Order: sequence, then structure tokens, then C-alpha cells
Amino acid sequence: MTKRFDLPDMIPVFPLPGALLLPRARLPLHIFEPRYLAMLDDALKVPDRLIGMVQPSKGRGTDKGPGLYQIGCAGRVTQLSETEDGRYMITLTGISRFRVVEEIEGFTPYRRIRVNWQGFERDKGGDETDEGFNRDALMDLLARYFAARSLNTDWDSLREADDELLINSLSMLLDFDPEDKQALLEAPCLTTRRETMMGLLEYALRGGDGDEVMQ
Repeated sequence: MTKRFDLPDMIPVFPLPGALLLPRARLPLHIFEPRYLAMLDDALKVPDRLIGMVQPSKGRGTDKGPGLYQIGCAGRVTQLSETEDGRYMITLTGISRFRVVEEIEGFTPYRRIRVNWQGFERDKGGDETDEGFNRDALMDLLARYFAARSLNTDWDSLREADDELLINSLSMLLDFDPEDKQALLEAPCLTTRRETMMGLLEYALRGGDGDEVMQ
């Protein structure tokens, strides 16, 4: 359960391609660019300590960066450590998705957006469940995917993880394209996200063209 605080209408945003944050999940980030160090410093000055994660899009951007997808996820800074050369390792814990209303002009070196939290009330509740989840089928698919890419993982941890932790962690960690990450973010429920993720894994194993090229 997250701490209770009023979600603000305006948040700083970190448009990082391929970086996906989901509600109740944790995303480690390495902060070193001066504008994002300033963003972190300002975020830590307010009680909510929120930073919005949004995928850059191919749409029209601003003088501060590329266009943004309309849905992102806000995370609260829950861990922070500083390196000797002034960089930061932080962890964001996902609080809620949001819809981008508009980008706010101003004098900050980082980007800020006005957001709408409506429609994502479920994000602020307890863990989601996936009633139709066949864990063995997912494990088999992952085994083929990992073998095709010569990847290793802690299979015991995957088998023991709760449904939401497993599905959301895989959605965040697997090497999907930014557009696919956005589809996983926008999935209306855990079941849809799991189905989308498994579809992406199957597509990758077919080589993306309908023919099985990876075994």
C-alpha cells in the first residue's frame, strides 16, 4: 500500500526511451545529466517526491525534447544514493498512471507536464490478480525466449513471484521496443498486460514475420 498524499496536477517528467514504470513496481535509475539532477533536487523538496516516466514519441516535440506519449506512470523516489562524483542512483516506486494534459512552459532545465489522474483509480489500490494465468505456459515461453538469446535468469524466483510482480517485472525488464513498452503500460488490467507480453514473446520467437526462426 502506498503512502497517502494528494496527487499533484503538475509533475516533472523524465522521457526515457524503453524505460517502463508500472504501479507498485520499482524502477532503478541512474541520474547524471545536469537537468535531471536539477529535477531530482526539486522533486525531493516536496512531500510527494514524484517523477513522471513517459515514453518519447514521434509526434511534435518542444525545444526541450521530443514528443511524448499521452499516458505515463508517476513514481515516488523511495531510495537514493550518491556516488563520489555527484551522480545518483535512485529507485522509483510506481504510484499511478496518468494522462498528459499539456506540457508546461517555464524556466526549469527539465520538462514538466500537467496531468490528469482520472481513469487510473485501480492503480492506487492493492495488488492485481490474473485469474486466467497459466504460469507453466509463461515459463515455457520464457525458457524458449531466453535460450534463443543466450540469457540466464533466476528461475526459482520467477516461479515463486506473485502474479503481479512477475508480470509487471517482466514487462519492465524484457527487451521490447518502446512502442511495445507503451502497449504494456496502457493495458487496462493485469490479464491484458500478461496476454500482450506473451504475444510479444511469441512474435519475437517467430522472428517478427510469422515464421518460426528461433527455437
